[in-house]
Amino acid sequence: MSESLKQVDAGQTSQFDSPWPVSERARRMLWEFCWAIFCSWTPKPANPWRLFWLQLFGAKINGTPFVHQRARIAIPWHLTLHDRACLGDRVNAYSLGEIEIGARAVVAQEAYLSTGTHDFSQPAMPLAVGKITIGEDAFLGARVFVLPGVSIGARAIVGACSVVTRDVPNDVVAVGNPCRVLRPR
Repeated sequence: MSESLKQVDAGQTSQFDSPWPVSERARRMLWEFCWAIFCSWTPKPANPWRLFWLQLFGAKINGTPFVHQRARIAIPWHLTLHDRACLGDRVNAYSLGEIEIGARAVVAQEAYLSTGTHDFSQPAMPLAVGKITIGEDAFLGARVFVLPGVSIGARAIVGACSVVTRDVPNDVVAVGNPCRVLRPR
């Protein structure tokens, strides 16, 4: 397992056991219900209302980011959004671990930020998580997939449909599967 990943429950003995306590699962279920009932149908100008619900469930909001009504956020208390950050249409923030999105960074439609994986070196395949950090003024194109423990540098551009398996430095254009630096920005 990579050094940037950590197990959620070190005592997980079976791949069929949840690493989350019952209280956490109940809280997540309440969050899913509230987002569906109070937010997913709202028009774009109702962004302050969606930010209110995210903050109510523990998201760290600095300034005024934008979260599209069809964005999916697994665990909002693991999400940090800075001023004018943007989660686009149908973005999936699979925040089993921490996700931090810098000021003015854009995560375009249908991107998938996955902070969770499994430690396949153990028979129980315990859940492991790693923080995803997206630097300020970065741009992630449509359908980008970001793996756990990856950092996207400030002002970096990641091309559409790229699979980001490693850190992307500041001020570069990166594309592909796996994502590679193409040129300076």
